[in-house]
Amino acid sequence: MYDLIVIGGGPGGYNAAEKAAAKGFKTCVVENRELGGTCLNEGCIPTKTLLYSAKIYDYAKHSDVYGVTFTGAAIDHAKIIDRKNKVVKKLVGGVGMKLKKLGVEVVRATAKVTGKTADGFTVQADDKTLEGKRLLICSGSVATLPPIDGLKESLENGFAMTNREILDMKEVPATLLVVGGGVIGLEMVSYFNSIGSKVVVLEMMDHIAGPTDREISEMLKKEYESRGVEFILGAKVTSIKNGKITYELDGKVQEICGDKALVSIGRRANTQGLGLEEIGVVLNRGAVVTDEFCKTSVPGVWAAGDVNGKIMLAHTAYREGEVAVTNMFGGTDKVDYNSIPSVIYTNPEVAAVGETTESAKEKGLNVEIRKIPLSFSGRYLAENERGNGIIKVVVDKDHNKILGFHMIGTYASEIIYGLGIMVGKEMRLSEIQKFVFPHPTVGEAFREGIF
Repeated sequence: MYDLIVIGGGPGGYNAAEKAAAKGFKTCVVENRELGGTCLNEGCIPTKTLLYSAKIYDYAKHSDVYGVTFTGAAIDHAKIIDRKNKVVKKLVGGVGMKLKKLGVEVVRATAKVTGKTADGFTVQADDKTLEGKRLLICSGSVATLPPIDGLKESLENGFAMTNREILDMKEVPATLLVVGGGVIGLEMVSYFNSIGSKVVVLEMMDHIAGPTDREISEMLKKEYESRGVEFILGAKVTSIKNGKITYELDGKVQEICGDKALVSIGRRANTQGLGLEEIGVVLNRGAVVTDEFCKTSVPGVWAAGDVNGKIMLAHTAYREGEVAVTNMFGGTDKVDYNSIPSVIYTNPEVAAVGETTESAKEKGLNVEIRKIPLSFSGRYLAENERGNGIIKVVVDKDHNKILGFHMIGTYASEIIYGLGIMVGKEMRLSEIQKFVFPHPTVGEAFREGIF
C-alpha cells in the first residue's frame, strides 16, 4: 500500500512525488511514456533549445550593426535536433535519478483508476494492480485535433504534424503552414522563420497570441510580418490534405499550398480512459475540476497540471503539485492563479502577468494604463539596435495598486517573475518606488519609467 500514487510523471507529477517522498510518504509514479511529460520531451525544453540556436543565427545575420562581421553563418537543422535530443535526455535522466534517490518507485505503464477500497484507491498499471491511500492526477494534456477533413490522413502521411512530430523533423520545409496562432504555433513560427522557411499562419480569431494583451500581440505580429511571415486572420480551416489547406475567409473558400503543416490550435486535458468516473471525480469538458487547494470532488484525490484545464503551463503544474502535497500533510496552501506569469519565447519575447487592458475593462475595474518604452534602459539600447519593446502596466486608480504587467522585448522571460511577485503581493506604486534595481539592466526600465 502506497501513501501516494501519482498518475503522470510530468512537471506536476514528478515534482509532487519528490516533495511527498522527501516528507516520508511511500510514493509511486505511474508514467506510460518518458518522465518529464510534454514539457521536457515535446514542449518547453526542446522548443527553447531550438529557439536559442535560431537566436544565435539571427545575431550572426544582423551582427554588422554592432560592429561585428560574420562570413558563412549557416544553419544545420539536423545538428540542432541532435543537440535538442541530448539536452532532453540529460534532463529526463536527471528527473529519474532524483526520484530514485528519494525512493520513489516509477512504474512504466498506462494507469487506470479501478475503484475505492476501505483504505484508499486501486489503480491498474497494465498488468499490475497498485493500491494507494491517496491519488494525485497529473496526466497532463494532449494536442487538440479537430474533425478537419483529411487531417487524420495528413498526420499519417507526414504532411501534417503536431508539436510532437515537428520537434523531430530533420529537414527544413521551404514553406510551413501553421494552423493556430497561439503560443506553440508562434514559437515554431519564430524558429522556422529565422532558419529560412516561408511561414504562413492561419488563425480563426482576429488576433494572434490568444489572451495576450491586444496591443502587445499586435506589436509581435507586425514584427514578424516585417520578417516575411504571413498571417491570415479570421480563417476557418475546412480541409488539410494533398499538400494544401482549404479555408474560409470572409465567406470565400480559398486554398494555400505548403511542404508541411503544423496543427497547433490548443490542448485538452488528458483524462480519457483514466477511469476517474469510476470513483466519482467530477469532470468539466474532460478536465478534472479542482479548487484552489488542488482538491477534486473526491476526498483523498488531488489533481495538478494541465489535467485540470486551468492554466496549462509547466510552472503552474509545479506550484499545484506543491500545494497538493502540502495539503495532504495537513497544511493549508492554495494557488494564486492571478499572479502566474506566462511567456511566449519568440524573438522578441513576450511576457505577462495579471490583468490585461481588456480583462480589466470587462471586470469594470477603474484602471490606468501606463506604457514604458524599454529604451528607458541603457542596456536595452546597447543590445537592441532596432528594438521597440515596451512594458505596459495596469494600475488600479482607486488604490494605486499594480494589477498587471505586459511586456515585449529582450529578457522579458527573466524579468516577469519579479513583476509577478508585485502583482501577487498586491503592491502599490509607493512601495515599489523604494526598490533598488541593478544598473544597467533591461528591468530597470520599469523603475525609470513608472515614476
